[in-house]
Amino acid sequence: MSNTGSLKRTERAPLAAAFTRDGVATAVAALLFTVLLVSFRPFQPSGAEGGGDGGDIVNQLGFGALGAISLFALLALADPKVVRSQLSPSWLLTLCFFMLSVAMAADPATAMRTASFTLIAMMAVATILALPRDAEAFSTVLIFTVVIVMGLSYAGLIVFPHEALHTADSQEPEHAGLWRGVFAHKNIAGPVMACFSFAGLYLFRRGRRIWGALIFLAAMNFMLHTGSKTTAGLVPFSILMVMLPGLVGMRLGTPVLFLLAIGATALGTLGIVFLEPMKVLAAHYFPDLTYTGRTTLWQFAGEMLAKRPWTGYGYESFWGTPLLLNQDQPFDRAWDIRSIVHGHNGYLDAAVLMGIPALCVIAYTFLVAPLRDYMRIPLRKENVYLGDFFMMVVLFAALNAFLESFFFRRADPVWLFFLFGLLGLRQVSLRPIASALHR
Repeated sequence: MSNTGSLKRTERAPLAAAFTRDGVATAVAALLFTVLLVSFRPFQPSGAEGGGDGGDIVNQLGFGALGAISLFALLALADPKVVRSQLSPSWLLTLCFFMLSVAMAADPATAMRTASFTLIAMMAVATILALPRDAEAFSTVLIFTVVIVMGLSYAGLIVFPHEALHTADSQEPEHAGLWRGVFAHKNIAGPVMACFSFAGLYLFRRGRRIWGALIFLAAMNFMLHTGSKTTAGLVPFSILMVMLPGLVGMRLGTPVLFLLAIGATALGTLGIVFLEPMKVLAAHYFPDLTYTGRTTLWQFAGEMLAKRPWTGYGYESFWGTPLLLNQDQPFDRAWDIRSIVHGHNGYLDAAVLMGIPALCVIAYTFLVAPLRDYMRIPLRKENVYLGDFFMMVVLFAALNAFLESFFFRRADPVWLFFLFGLLGLRQVSLRPIASALHR
């Protein structure tokens, strides 16, 4: 029998360790992360978006509590140096443009209520990253969150099949039978499961092999059943882009590959709409390439952006607003722009809502700054493993944003994971990540 009266710090009984300051911080981080991903309205098509304009009492109370817990945890449990380092000058400028777009919205009061959900969720993500004191604590947060979210999603397929699956009597009957779990749509469930698979790979690399393997396999299985071909292709691509350079001793090749992938994707999506040479090439070699009608949306959004290039139309003041509901719908347009909730391209939507100057700042914050952070990561095992995990998330989400729109979308889980990766890369580049055995 071990002598519990003379336990060292690293030998503390698990139950006693859970009630230490570090244990409470880890528990709060895990709880916040789980609640953010599950949302306050799981298994509902509207999800966290329901009542996002401030009219839903469940979301009002839930996000109010989330904000209060996050603020208290930042002040009472987090390292002040870590908290202060979360915001960089580029992030401050990005948030300034965001708030300016709120002020310029068609209905500033409603936009501000909606933006408050986004800001609270962003603060919660920053809190989740600031609370764990070492790699083992961070691993615990990931395992708890992934097991709960994925467990509920799998259980929902049996207990709530009409809510956890797309059905033939939904607004999108063509998706019938595809899995979405606790999330509002398969296009959210797929990317989240992709990020869970990256988490499983991270856990496996740092020694939590059983948990890592189980999470990776379960997440990949769920992702494949969402029917998202884009996500299924981007997952192995993101893993190879991050892992392969390191395996061959050229770790700094990852940022180069990142930029090449972003550039090629931009040319292959927005380029075939707005750049004449790319448009001609696409028309000649891929005449039917429309990304399921998305090119129609992008062309329309580009035409509208040309009318207000400097300021955009304001936060929550374009898609789904009277401005578009009163537009004529040509009979040959692939999608009815009057019923679209977003433009299916995060970068173009950012420009439409905030203006081209804001897009330039966002591009630096979301694409360039994380590469700088990745190149500055100390070559310590825990930093490298965690940095690779965050880079996979950022690369995957940055590429996915060319076909989906989630930037600043309240508590959209894909946006929150992208933010998680961006802020995580900054943290792992600024300080050595301790392991539980070397604190």
